[in-house]
Amino acid sequence: MAAPMLLQGQAMNSLIKTAASPTRLHHGLVSLRRYLHLYQRRQSRANSSSFSPSSSSPSSSSLSSSLSSSSLSTSSSPGRYDVIVVGGGHAGTEAACAAARMGANTLLLTHKVDTIGAMSCNPSFGGIGKGHLMKEIDALDGVCARVCDKSGVQYKVLNRRKGPAVWGPRAQIDRDLYKEHIQKEVFNSPGLTIMAAPVEDLLLGEATLPDHGVCKQKCKGVVLGDGNKIYSDTVVLTAGTFLRGSINIGLTSRPAGRLGDEPAIGLAKTIENAGFKMGRLKTGTPPRLDGRTIDYSKLLEKPGDNPPMPFSFLSDSVWIKPEDQLLCHMTHTSPGVDAVVMETLDQNRHVQEEVCGPRYCPSIESKIMRFKGRRHQVWLEPEGLNTDVVYPNGISCTMPEEHQVRLVRAIPGLETCDLVHPGYGVEYDFMDPRQLKPSLETLLIQHLFFAGQINGTTGYEEAAAQGIIAGINAACKSQGKEPLIMDRTQGYIGVLIDDLTTQGTNEPYRMFTSRAEFRLALRPDNADVRLTQLGFQTGCVSKVRFDKSQWMKKELEENVELLRTFQQPIYKWRRQLGLNDSNNTNTMSAIDLLIHPDVTLSNMVDTYPDVLGHLKQHPALLERVEIEAKYHTELQQQLEEIEEVRQEEQLQLPDDLDYYSLNMSTDAKLKLADARPASIAAASRIPGITPAAIVILLRHVKYRQRPLVTASSKVWAAHTSHDL
Repeated sequence: MAAPMLLQGQAMNSLIKTAASPTRLHHGLVSLRRYLHLYQRRQSRANSSSFSPSSSSPSSSSLSSSLSSSSLSTSSSPGRYDVIVVGGGHAGTEAACAAARMGANTLLLTHKVDTIGAMSCNPSFGGIGKGHLMKEIDALDGVCARVCDKSGVQYKVLNRRKGPAVWGPRAQIDRDLYKEHIQKEVFNSPGLTIMAAPVEDLLLGEATLPDHGVCKQKCKGVVLGDGNKIYSDTVVLTAGTFLRGSINIGLTSRPAGRLGDEPAIGLAKTIENAGFKMGRLKTGTPPRLDGRTIDYSKLLEKPGDNPPMPFSFLSDSVWIKPEDQLLCHMTHTSPGVDAVVMETLDQNRHVQEEVCGPRYCPSIESKIMRFKGRRHQVWLEPEGLNTDVVYPNGISCTMPEEHQVRLVRAIPGLETCDLVHPGYGVEYDFMDPRQLKPSLETLLIQHLFFAGQINGTTGYEEAAAQGIIAGINAACKSQGKEPLIMDRTQGYIGVLIDDLTTQGTNEPYRMFTSRAEFRLALRPDNADVRLTQLGFQTGCVSKVRFDKSQWMKKELEENVELLRTFQQPIYKWRRQLGLNDSNNTNTMSAIDLLIHPDVTLSNMVDTYPDVLGHLKQHPALLERVEIEAKYHTELQQQLEEIEEVRQEEQLQLPDDLDYYSLNMSTDAKLKLADARPASIAAASRIPGITPAAIVILLRHVKYRQRPLVTASSKVWAAHTSHDL
């Protein structure tokens, strides 16, 4: 009973400090009830299934036991691996688990084992565009979506007022729960070893392909900080913000990849010396607030969905009850915030730097300078069930700490708020992603893969998406298989990788639905139907997931066909469904009727139970059938467009193509040589590439693909011609 008593004591201290305000007292009482209820549920689960995949929270003793007995390596001569993954962030954990699922003997190297799966910035996953990536990662049997279903404190689908193609599944996450569950996934993955050690260098040898001027080296392993060498067939580098990373607060700068962690200096030099084009990016994080000092009575409450929608296709529901979800709150900046920002620009090194920062998640300094006089939203997000720390989304800042206090207290509801720790900025090296193949293998060094922020992206979801593809393809490379290549007609992951590898980026890249051309076909609800079979054929998806996706695919096809064949006169439909009466005797199918905005499939199921009643037993299936039905006409048109694009994607460009030898403009040669597109379609998407240049590429590809004419065939042709 000691732990529950301690929890109650912490919650009571919070209540005593907030008792001056009835609104804050009510908030504290609700929080206390949730803490106790959810703690009891977690304890009962942990006791009933000690450290099993289904348990909620492992104890520290069971965690250390699992590490020492199965997955944590401390050997000074660890041997050889099929795949080495460097970095234990969101890209690294997905890459390592994916490679292990493929049957590869995998090593995950990280600075600290206890930071595996740490959420360095915002305590949330998903959103518009990002939620699509989460669903696609899950469709490939990735881990982050399933873990979010076990660790969220609030679930909400954004953009509900628009069509399902642009819905954004999102979850507010308990940081501690997420890290516990992700570590359980990692530590219990068969074939995956974890080692805490810094990587200082790469082991490089001669490339196995003929020297064609692009790729001359091959990665054979890594060199650790203590000088030990570990050999492997492939290496996946997920360095995050650690490559020559530095943290800025005010005018102070110090080397760090993240608060409390050392940067990777030697590794950055190795990548640069290998000939990679490098750049510098920056990002930031807001100060953390003490929730006990917030006046919630001045804030707008933002509850979660009821019922919450899970991320994973394997989850029928999330772990938390709808009524137990924590509230988020919203407030706005004030003129006082603008004043603090403008007064402190000369004391803010991060703002003065010319390094590019995130355009779509800018600091409050950037927003104030670009949009003077405007109010900006500030979202107050709880960081977990058992903490008072609140994340103020929207006020990322890097000014000196004393001025951050002034800025925060100029916001309504935060007038007496205390900071837990200040916000800070991070600068780091990244590699021009146009030096990657669509498999995320580098063009310059064979068997070396890059994933995550090293490729110029920002966000957990973008990193995890790259990580799972890099991990799968590193295992494929080790096993002699063809890589899993996802193009932009198949998924948002394909859009992400194609954008990076063909266009590159000079600012932190973030996913949006507007980046995809085929949004109707690439919805979050159908990611399993689109991708799970592809993943199963590659070897990264379990039979259980594959069977479930095939069942869903079959049910969708059969029920959509049922709606096509279920027909009757329009006047009957209208009368039976309670619509405005009509004498129209023309026949209409149920699928065409569903296009009408006032007609829902749920209404049809209730009205025609003999025909459609079976859908009532499967709410998720019912929703997906309705989405397919409402989009069926537009979907058919888009699928025809997709087929045209896929034909262009099949015209592959060789890796060793010498663009400077082609008869085209110098500008086109430079752009193509920088991007090294994988296909004619990818080349056409490079800004500035003209139709004339594409025609020259087409001719070159067709010339290279022509059948070889041997000397003997020429003799045979001559004889045949003479005889004729």
